[in-house]
Amino acid sequence: MHLQLVPWLTAATLCVTLTGICSSSTLSTVSDADRIVSLPGQPKVCFSQYAGYITVHKKQQRDLFYYFAEAEADPRSKPLVLWLNGGPGCSSVGIGAFSEHGPFKPSGDVLRKNDYSWNKEANMLYLESPAGVGFSYSVNNSYYISVDDKMTAKDNLAFLRNWFKKFPEYKNRDLFITGESYAGHYVPQLAKLIVQSKLFNLKGIAIGNPLLEYNTDFNSRAEFLWSHGLISDATYKSFNTICNFSQIIRQRWSDALTPGCSHVLSEALREISNFVDGYDVTLDVCLSTVSSQSAVLNKPVSLLIHSDVLFYLCLLQPFELFGLCFFQQETEKIDVCVPEETVKYLNRKEVQEALHARLVGISRWTTCSSVLKYEMQNLETPTVPILGELVKSGIHVLVYSGDQDAAIPFIGTRTIVNKLAKQLGLNTTVPYSVWFEERQVAGWTQVYGDKLSYATIRGASHEAPFSQPERSLVLFSSFLGGGPLPEGLLSESAVRNNHINITWS
Repeated sequence: MHLQLVPWLTAATLCVTLTGICSSSTLSTVSDADRIVSLPGQPKVCFSQYAGYITVHKKQQRDLFYYFAEAEADPRSKPLVLWLNGGPGCSSVGIGAFSEHGPFKPSGDVLRKNDYSWNKEANMLYLESPAGVGFSYSVNNSYYISVDDKMTAKDNLAFLRNWFKKFPEYKNRDLFITGESYAGHYVPQLAKLIVQSKLFNLKGIAIGNPLLEYNTDFNSRAEFLWSHGLISDATYKSFNTICNFSQIIRQRWSDALTPGCSHVLSEALREISNFVDGYDVTLDVCLSTVSSQSAVLNKPVSLLIHSDVLFYLCLLQPFELFGLCFFQQETEKIDVCVPEETVKYLNRKEVQEALHARLVGISRWTTCSSVLKYEMQNLETPTVPILGELVKSGIHVLVYSGDQDAAIPFIGTRTIVNKLAKQLGLNTTVPYSVWFEERQVAGWTQVYGDKLSYATIRGASHEAPFSQPERSLVLFSSFLGGGPLPEGLLSESAVRNNHINITWS
């Protein structure tokens, strides 16, 4: 079977130029109040956008904020995909939508079109959850004192129930839930509630660089850092014999770091230095701002504690902390000292008005919540058993890893998925092998049975769609279509003529 993909950039250009082929949304009048006429600085596009609030608890006046971008073309035939960023406590709108795979990315005073937006393949729904994250809020401030996974999953389910009342046309659509990092908890837990309730047409979940099993995920960091030359043989041995990463993190939570663990930690930090991005060890950092931010960067937690609050603080939320080095789709290196455009954009009054957003109990929008107190003990709750339940229920489960992430290394994730497959008695149906994007190896993949799969994205960070947008889009498209990832090199003529013929086995 041969599948011909129309080049994404060409298709987008045609959509903008030939305005006659733009199809207007056919959603019900219930959702009209949330329709976005146009975002400030936005280029002309054919698809409809919506943003606003869904109440999840009337008594406590708890409302969750969402941003919804319909598919670029033929939204009626495309599935609905919910995206959840992690943290716990970081924004799916600011990170997922406006920094990773949404239709636009801020650039100065304008928005530039993202050529690898995921709404090329699906209707994308971004949710800021739990309340206290981004524009989402609870009028009852006591809610923020202690929030846990169970509360978050319950509110996320309530959000979907009420969102479908506003968008009834999507209620019977194929639904996929996706996310990254601490969404390794959010996504499976929400999916489990959906399966139990039998409310929606859930088809699959995909989670990137996810926290799945505390000890395995964190303790794989030492091997990853050592194998990439970031720590010495002696320090690697110390992690294996004196104090491992999971012990260090537990002790730091309780403010009781033992002398042995303190020594191992100090040596690792000295060897790694403050000039390596732990969420993509191949990327450069902005040297001009490293020294001025040493108070933040010198904190050991910036690399060693898995909290997206810290991750986005150091990686995204501030692009102002030390900037980012990333590559465009042409692999042309650009300035590593890029400003934090998303925070600036979402704090503009006219942008908030266009999004129908409001600030409740906070003075400004932030990438990660400063008011939410999440029960961090939840990090130690494994979600692997839930993945097993989902596979048994017939839900497709894709786990993927950006292979340059030292926070949740692929080494641990791959081990977890392999172990799960054995526990479920699943045979390998696609052996561990490379997959391609155009003429380059895009990563490796392995499939177990017909519902569980694992893939790496070569050269990608903790936020794979940010650092490898094209490869991430290919993976996303294959996941939605239920087909295998592209195998083998494409013909030079196909690439030269920008007509990509992919052979699916």
